[in-house]
Amino acid sequence: MTNEASLGRVLEELGTTLLDVVCGDAKRSGDVGGVVIYDPLDEPELPANALVLGVGLHDPADLARVVTQLGAYGAAALVVRAPVAPDEELAAAARESGVAVLAFARGASWTHLAGMLRSLTADSGPDDAHTLGRIRSGDLFAVANSIAALLDAPVTIEDRNSRLVAFSSRQEATDPSRVQTILGRQVPEQYTRILEERGVFQAIYRSERPVFVAPLPVSDDAAQPPLPRTAIAVRAGDEILGTIWVIVPEPMSEERSQALYEAAQLVAMHMVWQRADADMERQLRAELVSTALQSGPGSLEAVRRLGLRDEPAVVLALTVVESAAEHALPAQLAAERKRLADAFAMHLTAAHPRAAAALIGDVAYGILPLLQEERAVLVATEFLARVGSRLRPLVGVGQLARDSSALARSRSGAERALRVLRSGSVSRQVALLDDVHVDALLIELADLVPRGDIPSGAVARIVAYDRENQTSLIETLRAWLDHFGDVAEASAAMYVHPNTFRYRLRRAAEVGRVDLKDADARLAAMLQLRLMKITDPGF
Repeated sequence: MTNEASLGRVLEELGTTLLDVVCGDAKRSGDVGGVVIYDPLDEPELPANALVLGVGLHDPADLARVVTQLGAYGAAALVVRAPVAPDEELAAAARESGVAVLAFARGASWTHLAGMLRSLTADSGPDDAHTLGRIRSGDLFAVANSIAALLDAPVTIEDRNSRLVAFSSRQEATDPSRVQTILGRQVPEQYTRILEERGVFQAIYRSERPVFVAPLPVSDDAAQPPLPRTAIAVRAGDEILGTIWVIVPEPMSEERSQALYEAAQLVAMHMVWQRADADMERQLRAELVSTALQSGPGSLEAVRRLGLRDEPAVVLALTVVESAAEHALPAQLAAERKRLADAFAMHLTAAHPRAAAALIGDVAYGILPLLQEERAVLVATEFLARVGSRLRPLVGVGQLARDSSALARSRSGAERALRVLRSGSVSRQVALLDDVHVDALLIELADLVPRGDIPSGAVARIVAYDRENQTSLIETLRAWLDHFGDVAEASAAMYVHPNTFRYRLRRAAEVGRVDLKDADARLAAMLQLRLMKITDPGF
């Protein structure tokens, strides 16, 4: 399998709207080997000809040092946020190292850039891979450029939700809304709202032919007026997959309209193939990750096929649950899990080029080659800080696996930590098993207790008395145990006078017939109270 795109093709496809060459050789031969985020605190581990995203790098002196460092690892280019003013030191470092320096447009998302770069540099498959219209199946950037060349106009391909799928070159000659679409990889909300209000989408979806869209109304102080467009729906039978948008000054001639109509059919085939290919790839990756995490006979081969090595790694488990403010249908939960799993895989790969992740059931598992569990917690925390979700994503982190034979134990640890997070017994969203080990043990102990066996003994007697007499003796006992017998702190937590608290505590001991000076009696009561909270969260 070979990668599809060289550095030259990446620049050609994304154009100056997103990336611009600052210095260095942008025509470097060889396919891009991968996309990696630079971390100044870690020794870089790069595939050959890597594209390195220098998030946060801006000082020219730092850039020159990093470029020299990346040259020793065979990187192809360093991408940094614009504007970048190249001095002699940076230019010399780029020339001597062979690492090009690229400026990434302000306002655009690093996550979106990483996604587009990975789409362009994805493995193309065997030499006899399918082609549609002389273009490798699913390569929508190449399709967009072909349509742009055919119509002599800049083109974007969008999905049904107005998310940018691919775009052609020459976008610098367009209007602000098109530039914002490319930078954000999504049509701005104000423009989609206007299109919906004017019935533009309905007209496009009803028609099988291209539809001319007049310029959108904008404020009088707009720096540049919007340009008219022609759009056509992309269909697969009765299903609308997306749209093609072409910036043109006037309605197209019949000949050009026919060309766009035929192009839409070609785009539909590519989008269907891309979707099917993505589903097959997800399924294969899920099977490989599942096999690797079992640490069974076939795990070493699965690890090898995932691009991993027999090396130390940490397993992470991600899922999403309903938040207190949101209620989601099962289909919405499934869609959100799939979306977050894709973003999780991208984030882990950015953290380490050999990371692997896949959605298995309702949990996305990640295998992250690292030497420290704490580093995996940091990676997971950064992911949750960056990803947006209406629901509540949770990540459990397992113990360090010294080699692939220990991945099953790390997976079990990640699942146990994730179960603690799902139970709500801790308020955090990321947990390392070592930090919630006692909570995990209590949950597992609760599984072993037959229904109806809790509460029992002294605690059962106090609970029964409270229910019969509308008292709160069990809460008094719980507060006293939680505060290590400190009456002042326990009474303050219950907002009662210390003397009142002492009276209630004595009454609880009398009703329960329990000696609170006995360490075993205290342990039994505390354990039962914890198990009751797990089995009945409202208790």
